[in-house]
Amino acid sequence: MSTAPTAPTAPPAGTAPTAPAATGPHGGTGASGGHHARRFGLPIATALVMGNIIGGGIFLLPASVAPFGTISLVAFGILTAGALALALVFGKLARRHPKTGGPYVYAREAFGDFAGFLAAWSYWITAWVSNAALAVAAVGYLDVLVPVHQSTAATIAAALLLQWLPALANLAGTRYVGAVQLVATVLKFVPLLLVAVGGFLFFDSANLGPFRAGDDSALGAVSASAAILLFSYLGVESAAVSAGEVRDPRRNVGRATVLGTLAAAGLYLLTMVSVFGTVPHDTLVDSSAPFADSVNLMFGGTWGGTAVACMALVSMVGALNGWTLLSAQTPYAAARDGLFPQVFTVKRRGVPTAGVLVTVVLASLLTVYNYTAGPSGVFEILVLVTTFTATVPYLLSAAAQIYFLLSGQADRVQRSRLVRDTVLALAAFGFSLWLVAGSGYAAVYQGVLFLFAGVLVYAWMAARRRAAGTA
Repeated sequence: MSTAPTAPTAPPAGTAPTAPAATGPHGGTGASGGHHARRFGLPIATALVMGNIIGGGIFLLPASVAPFGTISLVAFGILTAGALALALVFGKLARRHPKTGGPYVYAREAFGDFAGFLAAWSYWITAWVSNAALAVAAVGYLDVLVPVHQSTAATIAAALLLQWLPALANLAGTRYVGAVQLVATVLKFVPLLLVAVGGFLFFDSANLGPFRAGDDSALGAVSASAAILLFSYLGVESAAVSAGEVRDPRRNVGRATVLGTLAAAGLYLLTMVSVFGTVPHDTLVDSSAPFADSVNLMFGGTWGGTAVACMALVSMVGALNGWTLLSAQTPYAAARDGLFPQVFTVKRRGVPTAGVLVTVVLASLLTVYNYTAGPSGVFEILVLVTTFTATVPYLLSAAAQIYFLLSGQADRVQRSRLVRDTVLALAAFGFSLWLVAGSGYAAVYQGVLFLFAGVLVYAWMAARRRAAGTA
């Protein structure tokens, strides 16, 4: 039976913890430093959170929820409050356990190896399935610039290229990951804000359509649209997952998480309302590039839509860059503890190389499948599957915070804030549980299959650890 490991000794206040060197499969150290590896400061950590949240979702968001009507704006408000609750919980957990791995670390410290493995496995699935979805979304905007959809082979090649370029940037080292992330965030944030504000000059309430467009009840419409919207909020935990690469993580992870989430939420609200008010509802429902359609309607012609398509590609490449790093960090942390194969501990230039390569290969295979093996609904199901798999580590993280607070482990929690922190953690847990319900039966069914497939991997790794311990 696995037991929860003891909490690591905290470094002195104000200093960044030093991650232990990872042992490779042959006994050598898996981590290597050099001038290509560099810890992230607060600006880059904030950009990582913003860049991962504001990825392809912001450009697809209005069209994805338009079938539910403007009631989706209510769901957006609830979702934002829940995302901020999660952001605050992740900040507090990172202050307690400032190590690479995020939800995996918190679940394992609180509940033991199996819970930690489930968090790592589920988060890893979320990461590479999201990468496949982002690549598919990016091709939709690339088609505005270059008509790649005229050929299935060209479409697949474009989607794969959009995944492998960020992977190569990651393999070049964390120094380049941070640089790409900061540049991509700046390039997309400023013009998107200008477009969002400009949209109010052309706002027409007649374009909004009905408040509740579908046949679902009001509660059902809010839950269903919130489940789709969560895909655009994935990444709130980005700084916590990469805490080992952040300078002074006890101080900067929480700040970066909250600042990045608030900035993304503000931009989401402006852009959603702007597009809803400029594109007629019937047109928006069937749009594959809603921002391009919005700008074309504002200014006439197609030059505006072309410019927005360029911005969308920059945004999505930046998100793929950040998500590729996150998809490698969680299995790295789990492998370091013997819960994933040891090949995932190999690091070069500050980046877990095996994690990056395995992730991009799996995402590439899923991308090819998405284009060749099914109807258009496959993409929507994948988005909802990521919603379910993301809520598993979210639920475990919120439960871990509740455990730390209520079990008397308040050595790093101010006792005067115990009630407030407990209420916040309960809100984050309830919010995550609500999202599971809103994902729908099909997504939960497929997500559970993905999740349970990992039980066999855990059994294999547990057997190997036991055999090694008795050898």
